[in-house]
Amino acid sequence: MRISIANRSFSRELFMTTDLLSIAPRDKAEILAQALPYIRKFHGKTMVIKYGGNAMTDPALQADFAEDVVLLKLVGMNPVVVHGGGPQIETALNRLGKKGQFIQGMRVTDAETMEVVEWVLAGEVQQDIVGLINQAGGKAVGLTGRDGGMIRAQKLKMVDNKDPSIEHDIGQVGDIVSIDPSVVKALQDDAFIPVISPIGFGENNESYNINADVVASKLATVLQAEKLVLLTNIPGVLNKAGELLTDLTAREIDTLFADGTISGGMLPKIAGALDAAKAGVNAVHIIDGRVPHAMLLEILTEQAYGTMIRSH
Repeated sequence: MRISIANRSFSRELFMTTDLLSIAPRDKAEILAQALPYIRKFHGKTMVIKYGGNAMTDPALQADFAEDVVLLKLVGMNPVVVHGGGPQIETALNRLGKKGQFIQGMRVTDAETMEVVEWVLAGEVQQDIVGLINQAGGKAVGLTGRDGGMIRAQKLKMVDNKDPSIEHDIGQVGDIVSIDPSVVKALQDDAFIPVISPIGFGENNESYNINADVVASKLATVLQAEKLVLLTNIPGVLNKAGELLTDLTAREIDTLFADGTISGGMLPKIAGALDAAKAGVNAVHIIDGRVPHAMLLEILTEQAYGTMIRSH
């Protein structure tokens, strides 16, 4: 539920202007004051943020994201970052002469691909994000699902969307068995910002590549997060006419699945978001990561910057 604030004369364009010097001092003060009810409401609350898409690859948007995360921490919230890395994995596989293959939006992960996934996600991508947040004044710590025994997983059994009798083998892609959030809570209590790579481990210590949207959704549920925020490359969930759907219920989402409006890479994203909403996460937002400071605008203002998922 969004808090209603009087004197809503400040438009989206005002928040998004790149020339801050053009805003009068009184207007700047009013903008800051309008964030106060949200800061008060969400103080001490956990925000799980799935970081992906353009926000991960555009240098200016990277800096904006890091600043947003640090600001949320400094005003008393507890951001937890779960990151993807599809484009970076694809680039690394191409260098090795391997072509990525996807089935129903999930990456097929053989043993060689799994090695690349671990190297790219837990090494290159994670450390870049940790560095950006630290550079912006935060104290980020990188984790994988192995750290603290956080994410236990098993091989994902993928049933064909159209023919339930067919099961696809997509290799070392994991289905989450359980999440132990102890290490995340310990870091939060000690003023750190956890940055989590979506890699789990099985009963024989094998590694599993897990969809980052699914990890973020399950983690938000286990942490009883106030919000789950999914940064994407689109304005939110669109209907077949390309129009933004700002507020969706479980029943409406089922209809969008059935008629093919939601398909491909959006399938795990929406399914996970819906699961989190049903399991008690107060608000799930799918927002446009191409908008500068989209996360701050979504959390600290009355503006809607994407699609909100409700359980009913």
